[in-house]
Amino acid sequence: MLWFGIAAVLMLLGRGPAARRGVTSLMIASILANLVGKRVFGGDRQLLEDIPVGRRLHKHPTSPSFPSGHSASAAAFATGVALEAPAAGALIAPLAGGVAYSRLHTGAHWLSDVVGGVALGAAVAGLLYALPRRLVPRHAIGGLGTPLALPAIEDGDGLFLVANSRSGRHVARRDPLRIVQRRLPRARVHLLKEGETAEQAVAAALARPTPPTVLGVCGGDGTVSALAGLARRAGLPLLVVPGGTFNHFARATGAVTADEAIDALQAGAGLSVDVAEAFLDGDDPITVLNTVSVGIYPDFVALRLRLEDRWTKWGASLVAAGQLFGRLRPIPIGIDGRSARAWSVFVAVDRNDPRLVSTMQRRGLDDRVLDVRVLHAGGSRLRAVGSLVFGRRTSAVLRALRLMPARSRIESFTTPALDLTLRARGDELPRVAHDGELERPSPSAPSVVLHVRVIPDGLQVYSKGPDPEG
Repeated sequence: MLWFGIAAVLMLLGRGPAARRGVTSLMIASILANLVGKRVFGGDRQLLEDIPVGRRLHKHPTSPSFPSGHSASAAAFATGVALEAPAAGALIAPLAGGVAYSRLHTGAHWLSDVVGGVALGAAVAGLLYALPRRLVPRHAIGGLGTPLALPAIEDGDGLFLVANSRSGRHVARRDPLRIVQRRLPRARVHLLKEGETAEQAVAAALARPTPPTVLGVCGGDGTVSALAGLARRAGLPLLVVPGGTFNHFARATGAVTADEAIDALQAGAGLSVDVAEAFLDGDDPITVLNTVSVGIYPDFVALRLRLEDRWTKWGASLVAAGQLFGRLRPIPIGIDGRSARAWSVFVAVDRNDPRLVSTMQRRGLDDRVLDVRVLHAGGSRLRAVGSLVFGRRTSAVLRALRLMPARSRIESFTTPALDLTLRARGDELPRVAHDGELERPSPSAPSVVLHVRVIPDGLQVYSKGPDPEG
């Protein structure tokens, strides 16, 4: 109850990865300690005669003594959380230590039992953290981008960086703007005001007597996508400082932290990467860095945005998923000259993980193709919503439990360009999402065509490149 309660609080505070790793480590450590360790090693517990009456438990445990299951669970949870969110782990560690000490104080365990339990729990959390990096085969799914030399800026002189304070910040990281101000003291950092657009801020900067030589952005994927379009239009390289919740594009280019992005700027290390352009009939093209989607995901985002002020982003996500399940409807589309009904369509820039339906983070940077995934209607709503689970490990679990859509329902192909006809669903056309931003087509027509095409080497971005090992 203690650890699951803390995990729930972490989820509400936006520390989902830390909560999930802590709970997973706890469950495995508890199973190993109580179902394996106690049966293999066993041992008798302390005699109650040696423990003062006031320190004894109301109900003394009778299971074998070694190792301490409570200590193993406490250490596993605290270590798992600390590996994802060090600050949160530091706050939880004294509580975990108190749980371990309580087993000695009450006479429930010997010192060796507690030490063994703590060692087991910490080892389980550490192994779970290390296994994906060492034992799971990793390979680059797509191209890693074309290296190129960009202007090296040591102190920030010539950099105009636009920051979006409304972007959801990853709570496990330090404030990226403080890092920028410390390492790039001469950079011009512009925090977007209420109602101000990135285009307005950049236009004003370019109109100054000394315009910037590099555009920068600190925010979520939607803000990064907007600045990428402006950088392409101005013919300037882009510096992406991770400042959102997920930072999909920054992670794809290898800039996982603000320090890594700044290292690339100071070294003048860059990449030429593909982007996409997308537009609806009659609209101007917009730059897309990760994905364009229709169906489940845009409906989910629209529900979540209405709930965020009240529930926070993670809480709103849970509520939105429940509401979406009750109102989910397939969308009528036209694709490759044929009509179909689909739960969702994801169009990713460059190749993506072939095991996923929802392609939220690209795995290639210069493949020159769009990676299209169509989840055709059919099967249960639960499986359709299950396709929104973005993680490879979580998707594998859902697939084993038969909660993922059948592979026969998933159409996958690559193409340099795609024209997708969206037909009205009831009295309205389906929403379109691009890099997490929403668009609603004009309701004046019964259908509209969404045009998406890949632009090879369409953006120059500062980065030392992604890890070729994944």
